[in-house]
Amino acid sequence: MKLLLFLCCVLGVSADVLHEDVAVFGCSESDGEFMYTLEGEELWYADWKLGKGVEPQPPFVDHMSYQEGAYENAVAQIQVCRSNLKNSRIGMKDIPLKKDPPSSLTIYTRDDVELGEKNTLICHVSGFYPAPVKVRWTKNGEKVTAGTSINVPFPNKDGFFTQISRLEFVPQLGDVYSCTAEHLALTQPMTRIWDVEKTQPGVGPAVFCGLGLTVGLLGVAAGTFFLIKGNECS
Repeated sequence: MKLLLFLCCVLGVSADVLHEDVAVFGCSESDGEFMYTLEGEELWYADWKLGKGVEPQPPFVDHMSYQEGAYENAVAQIQVCRSNLKNSRIGMKDIPLKKDPPSSLTIYTRDDVELGEKNTLICHVSGFYPAPVKVRWTKNGEKVTAGTSINVPFPNKDGFFTQISRLEFVPQLGDVYSCTAEHLALTQPMTRIWDVEKTQPGVGPAVFCGLGLTVGLLGVAAGTFFLIKGNECS
């Protein structure tokens, strides 16, 4: 069983309008996470493989960059975290691990759906403890890995965690996507389905109305023809 240590602190709060600028970092014996968030959106995180900070900011916010040395600070904080974790393991060895499954799993698109136009599916998992969750995507029943990403888990005010996975895709009629979350407190995975066709206006009523209008016009034309013929014969 792995013990994870997560810490967070509020970096700044506006007095007029409440804003949350939060730093979140956590570690295990073999791994670590360090990120900055604003209003619950991930703005910066340390990528240990690349050896630098990454800024995956969404397109609807004004882009902001963190000062030079942010990555080096993250490395130092993770080292402190691992030292604290070692001490925590000694003091908590007889304390049972609390386990809470995700309380919410939703799937939605970042932008309004237009067939053939690039978009992003978002799988939002929240209310779980401990972190993290594992998220899997499928398209028409087949596993999808290309174009997928997942942010680092960040703690909510209630002490539980939220994690968001994204899938870049091009919506086409007939395609059905699914997002599945796995967590150690779940006896079976949680899955949500997203159907491209259900986002499009129904064609059935339009076809029915069009057909009814056509039949009606033919009926009027036929009635007019027989009325004229009847008048000619009288």
